[in-house]
Amino acid sequence: MQQTLRFALFGNTYQEHKSAHVTHLLEILRRRKAQICISNEFYDFLRNHTKADLSGLEVFEGNNFSADMVLSIGGDGTFLKAASRVGKKEIPILGINTGRLGFLADVLPDQMEDAFDEIYQGNYLAEPRRVLKLTCNGHVLKGYPYGLNEIAVLKRDTSSMITIHAYINGEPLNVYQADGLVISTPTGSTGYSLSVGGPILVPQSGTISLTAVAPHSLNVRPIVIRDDWEITLDVESRSHNFLIAVDGRSETCREGTRLTIKRADYYVRIVKRCHHSFFNTLREKMMWGMDGRN
Repeated sequence: MQQTLRFALFGNTYQEHKSAHVTHLLEILRRRKAQICISNEFYDFLRNHTKADLSGLEVFEGNNFSADMVLSIGGDGTFLKAASRVGKKEIPILGINTGRLGFLADVLPDQMEDAFDEIYQGNYLAEPRRVLKLTCNGHVLKGYPYGLNEIAVLKRDTSSMITIHAYINGEPLNVYQADGLVISTPTGSTGYSLSVGGPILVPQSGTISLTAVAPHSLNVRPIVIRDDWEITLDVESRSHNFLIAVDGRSETCREGTRLTIKRADYYVRIVKRCHHSFFNTLREKMMWGMDGRN
């Protein structure tokens, strides 16, 4: 007898032309008698901009949901938003990629049938990924202070570079004069961090990296440290403020605020198909090692 699974749906609310993928997903889940709940903003988007059959869906607001698995329909940005809503629930998240590159959302729409066959057979991986937590002395963050990809400290506008005094477990590391500093998990190492020259980190490596954004000195290079070490940052800025970006969610912070970044006390569990390989993903999606001369 087929088990009954409950799925929570989150999705991209900007791409109505890709609603056929949502229709197909709902057909797959209904055939299997799945229980389906959906975030209210995604439900409203589908109702107002598409012709998808939304009958029988349970609508929830905020983080008020429970499920056996979360489905993120979109790109990696949509996945990161879903991960922030899942938070400490540790519900495994499957990313269905209707975006572009897709490192987190790596199941393509034409692979959904096979992927759900495997899920119902229990033939999948739920990889635990570490999360970073940001605390600010004297400043209450408005947004969610946990980052699956990265936490970045950046200059706020077109003003001159900022100065970042960095400490590891209380010991001085460096004084960065740069446009910013990206502190990345292995999950985020193929994203923003990589674009500013950071290293690729294997997901199971137990590490985080610190990479300066447009540093003033040529001898400033990325550094990789253990993920159970604590990072402390003091920031100076001529404009007396700077930006904090947690997985792309940014807000302004005043100069003089001490930032502390450390490993969170929970994991985000990313659903991967059993034949998934991190190195294969690098070769396929980043053309890792490809020789253009051939």
